[in-house]
Amino acid sequence: MTDVGVVSRLARWAADRRWLPDAQRAVLGYYAETGTFDYRALALKSQVDDVMDEVLAELYEAVETELAREFDLPADAVSFAYETKLTLPAELTLGYLFRRYRSRATGGYDPVADELAGRDGVLGTFPGVGGRRDETAHRQRANRELAAEASRAREMTAFVVWALLDGDMRDAINDDEFEDFVVDVDADARATSTELAPRRVARVAQSRLQSRVEAGFDDHPDAVRAAYDHAVEVSEAHQAEDDRFRGLMAAAADDAPVADETDAAESDVADRSPEAARDAIEGEYKYRQMADDGHPFTDDELDLPYLTTQYDRVGVIYHGMLEMYRGAGFEIEPAFERSIVFAIIGAQVWLDDVDDYHDDVADGQLTPVTAEYLLADSERAAFESIVEVAEAYFDPARAYAEAADSTLTGIAVEYILRSGDVSDLPGADG
Repeated sequence: MTDVGVVSRLARWAADRRWLPDAQRAVLGYYAETGTFDYRALALKSQVDDVMDEVLAELYEAVETELAREFDLPADAVSFAYETKLTLPAELTLGYLFRRYRSRATGGYDPVADELAGRDGVLGTFPGVGGRRDETAHRQRANRELAAEASRAREMTAFVVWALLDGDMRDAINDDEFEDFVVDVDADARATSTELAPRRVARVAQSRLQSRVEAGFDDHPDAVRAAYDHAVEVSEAHQAEDDRFRGLMAAAADDAPVADETDAAESDVADRSPEAARDAIEGEYKYRQMADDGHPFTDDELDLPYLTTQYDRVGVIYHGMLEMYRGAGFEIEPAFERSIVFAIIGAQVWLDDVDDYHDDVADGQLTPVTAEYLLADSERAAFESIVEVAEAYFDPARAYAEAADSTLTGIAVEYILRSGDVSDLPGADG
């Protein structure tokens, strides 16, 4: 066996050790799968993280100012944060663009850091041997244009993050879910202030973001707003069907209809037998036809289980995010877009839906995970099907990330995969 083969086997062994941090396991797992260890990608991730820290710090500071005003607190007395995983695709997109600009730079110039590597070298005042001044000036101009693009990518990513969090906060308020809003007031101010009601905090935070986003749209081409509005429209149409899906789940489980005020017990749902309801779940939820003509998938991919409903549920948000970048003039390859959308749908199933399985059953919430336990012949068969569904999304996500030369996205897929824990699902023990 070659040395490379030995190292790959060791990397795979280490990646499977749960005592290692998930991030390290992801890097090792990516190397084991692809044979690629890209140290430049790790350095790039650090720079992207720095940008994201700055973006979120600005966001939180703006919200803190509004909270202090709303609750009559000293300006520096309140701290705010919002716990969310929504920013990952925006981070990966920024890394993807940064990597492109670096690859197009010449003479050791780093357009991301905006620093010249050796000002007296190829990019210096004097051309090299056999060179000409106009060639050097052209390279300098081209590199500085790349730096300007990198700066513009930072600004666009900040705007996208604000828009993503604005939408997520609105959903949280509609669902009365405020645990992701983290607020703290220093001891002196807390002693003289009234309690900060979670809903009021959430409304102040969301309102501040919304005003910033609305103002930001005025600074971008109309195509950016159109992409955002389309994604929201598709997502909200899916949410509007939630009661119907709940009704089908209750009927398939042969449970009593959900309370009338939810409108879930529609006549065409409540009157169905469990078998008919399961058929409807398979046709209307698992293998639903795609209605959005703007989707990013190939014809073969449209046959994937749960693709339409999960695209409408989460994938369209990130398709819309990337369309916003395109609308602002950024070039986004279809391969990169698909890697992001497939990774996000896989994460929704493998992380959120698996983790929330027992709560979703109790709440009557139809997801790919709860659906499989209704459709499969046994708990073990359902468990195996859930694993297959997740793999059906992670496999193309990896392949498309490699095609787009996005090592960070490939590592992110490994991170998502290795962060999941399906051991608590029924049938996991065989």
